[in-house]
Amino acid sequence: MDTDRKSSRIVDVDSPSHASTSNPSLRDFLEIPYDEMEELNLEAKKQRLNREKPDKIREQRVKYLTDEKRIKAVTVCFTDLEGRLHMLDYDKKFLLGSADNLTFDGSSIRGFSAQQESDLRLSIDWPAFYWLPSDVFGPGKVLVFGEVLERDGSPYIADLRGRLKSYTDAMFKKDGTVCNVAHEVEGFLFKGRDAERRFPETGHFDFVSTGGYYHSLPGDALRQFIDGAAEVQRAMGFENEKDHPEVAPSQFEMNFKYADAVIGADQVQLYKLLSRQVASQLNLTACFLPKPATGINGNGMHTNLSLSKKGQNLFHDKKGKDGLSKSGWDFITRILSNAQDICLVLNSSVNAYRRLDPHFEAPNQIKASAIDRGSMVRIPLGNEKSARIEVRSVAPDSNPYMSVYTILRTGLEGKIEKQTDEKKSRTRFLPDNIYDAIRLFKGSSFSKELFGELVHEKFADLKTASAERCPKALGTKVKVAEVQFHHEVTNQFLWNQF
Repeated sequence: MDTDRKSSRIVDVDSPSHASTSNPSLRDFLEIPYDEMEELNLEAKKQRLNREKPDKIREQRVKYLTDEKRIKAVTVCFTDLEGRLHMLDYDKKFLLGSADNLTFDGSSIRGFSAQQESDLRLSIDWPAFYWLPSDVFGPGKVLVFGEVLERDGSPYIADLRGRLKSYTDAMFKKDGTVCNVAHEVEGFLFKGRDAERRFPETGHFDFVSTGGYYHSLPGDALRQFIDGAAEVQRAMGFENEKDHPEVAPSQFEMNFKYADAVIGADQVQLYKLLSRQVASQLNLTACFLPKPATGINGNGMHTNLSLSKKGQNLFHDKKGKDGLSKSGWDFITRILSNAQDICLVLNSSVNAYRRLDPHFEAPNQIKASAIDRGSMVRIPLGNEKSARIEVRSVAPDSNPYMSVYTILRTGLEGKIEKQTDEKKSRTRFLPDNIYDAIRLFKGSSFSKELFGELVHEKFADLKTASAERCPKALGTKVKVAEVQFHHEVTNQFLWNQF
């Protein structure tokens, strides 16, 4: 099958991945045109949204993999406690014969099991299946998300994707309530590959564009990257809405349609993965540090969320304040009441607290507003279909499953703080450094309820370990340590250079 002509322009012929295509006549691996791939991925997404039985979908996928001889490997993904995406490529034939007995060493994943209890299992979430653009991910591969299990097959407590899935499934089973989520993920584009890993040597990031908001010439590097990444998103069934350069130099944002909570969080992981891969093919780096450069706006991951039942938006009330229903305002009140307790989850790195700077539209005020973008929660203009809340304080390096799970459970179950007249008149702020955020998280009984004592302790310990590798005072300059030991950038080699 011919590859799609649209996507060929984002391939760098000097890239190492291109060299592997020598002697193509010896290989016959799956390559699907982008328009056909979009149809396949949208159909798979529709099955998930319709909550078709997993066993039925598993049967379909297994038959497809068995019949499609041009697939060589299946990429199985899972996410660790801090939010890093891990990928294992299984030979297709091996996977088909061993899908019920996939194991991996959990002790090598920071925040997972201890060495003495290292073996964990992976279960295939067959509905969460994606066909991949061959010019970006390589020919002959498909991708599926996995669920992390204990040795005995029970859900692993530190797998927040599994926690979110279980919680939202229980909501739907109880009364048909669905949580809809859409993320607005911002990033920066820098010159050179692996700019973050090279930061300890260079001490700076080089912008590819200084055009600013919406302003970028059609042929410049930033626009080429956005166009290429948006094409990949579209082919993978994201249902794109708009894409554009953002306010800061070399900053971008690509928006896509809301979906069920788990699908929405999956798409965040894929968004960052495909952005990094497309950028790498252009000899560039897509960076999701919240504030990689000072003096300019940072990166956010505004999280738009609503609840619906039988197609009716539960957050909409035409006569309600700002068009929001009482249940919507109750949801917001619980988030604001517990804002300091959950801040570490939504802003989980040392660098994230540079972004909570009021000089750059920082969403650091613990309040809700329809117009003030300095508020932690915004109420966007909406109707019966689009009414929602927007939690603006979420950083793009947070674990998307953990942040959605936290926002959802807090909005539904969080304790509402009694407001005195004095408190109502006083503007409260989120912590401006990770040390205060860790202290508030560790001392929060509500946070312990959310995650359980063991995961609560593990997460706090991980964040403390990162913080202690960095200067306590942020200062005016981005420090090497806050990049080198950032959880999305570091590997075992860099982590041990301390």
